[in-house]
Order: sequence, then C-alpha cells, then structure tokens
Amino acid sequence: MAGTITVELVAADRVVWSGVASTISARTVDGDLGILPGHAPLLSLLAPSSVEIKAVEGGDVTAEVNGGFISVANNHVSILAEHVTL
Repeated sequence: MAGTITVELVAADRVVWSGVASTISARTVDGDLGILPGHAPLLSLLAPSSVEIKAVEGGDVTAEVNGGFISVANNHVSILAEHVTL
C-alpha cells in the first residue's frame, strides 16, 4: 500500500501486534520520534513509555513498553521490548 508502514510489535515471548499503519509515535532515550511512510533508516533505544500506532484498519493501537528497540527500514518498523501491554 502506498503511504503506509508495516509494523511488528514484539515482546520477548510473542508477537503482540502486527499490521499496517499510517504513523507511529514513540519515545526514545534521545527524545520523541514520529515515523511516517518513507522515513529514513533508524535504529534506536526506546525509553519506558507509550507507543502509539495509527493503524489503517482496526483503529489506533497504544502499547506500553518497558524500553527496548525500534528499527525502521524500507517502510517496515519493528518494535522490540521485553514487556509490552496493549
């Protein structure tokens, strides 16, 4: 889909959510981050906080993470954390 991002939200023991989104907001250890389609490649540490995903289908998703990593490449975002709560 043009203008969208594929997202995987993964905890240590399971895939918590995966789907297609228009935007993602997350807090890294360096500050707040907004991701739109076409975002430059990125790898960063997440701060304990909320991650907000504007899903294309099924409404918005808000997840609490205890830290972890976020990776962005080729309109694909992976969010990896030990603990994730929707």
